[in-house]
Amino acid sequence: MGYIRAEKILPIEIIELIQQYVDGTNIYIPRKTGNRREWGEGTRIRQELSERNRGIYEDWTAGESVSELADKYCLSPKSIWRILREMS
Repeated sequence: MGYIRAEKILPIEIIELIQQYVDGTNIYIPRKTGNRREWGEGTRIRQELSERNRGIYEDWTAGESVSELADKYCLSPKSIWRILREMS
């Protein structure tokens, strides 16, 4: 997330109003509810995690143990069990 200087996009009256509450402090202005994007929507991470989880499930059904899968995928056994529960 990048920063935009307020004076480039906001009228001075709004900047002065905001300065009454926060002067010289960075603030985050959230998106409107209708404009929000879901987690991972802007990247391929959801697809990558889905593919990884499918691979974990396939390896498990092929006979690999949870501890082997944890080592192979660099996850905790608890995370492997959670993924297996979700995939079943």
